Amino acid sequence: MAKLGTYPTTFEERKSISISDLRKWNYLQPDSWRSGTLSWSRGGTVHSQISFCINMVATGPYLELSYNWQGQSIRYKAKLTALTSNLGAGKVWYFVCPLTGKRCRKLYFKNGYFQYRGEGYYEKQIQSKYYRHLEKTYGPALRVDQVYAQIDSRHFRKFYMGQPTKRYIKLLAQLDAANKVSERDLMLAMSK
Repeated sequence: MAKLGTYPTTFEERKSISISDLRKWNYLQPDSWRSGTLSWSRGGTVHSQISFCINMVATGPYLELSYNWQGQSIRYKAKLTALTSNLGAGKVWYFVCPLTGKRCRKLYFKNGYFQYRGEGYYEKQIQSKYYRHLEKTYGPALRVDQVYAQIDSRHFRKFYMGQPTKRYIKLLAQLDAANKVSERDLMLAMSK
């Protein structure tokens, strides 16, 4: 009988709360108090949900989380802090991890709490050598639709001052790599 794999949980699989998302959803407005709910789903079915509120009125702004985990009701605060942008265009917000005190832009769920990422792996780090080879060789052919969607997006800029942009050149290189993969080779790789 084969041994079951002991794969670590990657950062991509963990539930997380991001400053970027909170900012995109307009929760980080000055002098405001807002609440909401975050949900995580798999296959269209919600499997986790937490309530949160962000208090930007207080002298020390914070994010308060409230949820149930393994039959326990958990409620705690994560401080928010801001640094002046190096571009001089406003503030850059950060969480202060409630367990480690480290400043971060994303809190990951681990052992019942949302916290600084700490130790762990990204998915690319635990892929086998064979899988990385397949990704490098056949990945561009599988992502052609995504590349065309980026190029055809509304605000995509192909040229700047008569020269192609670096992003456009990179996407064209991906399309070129995809065209070099024959359909037969792709079908053989998928059948293995």
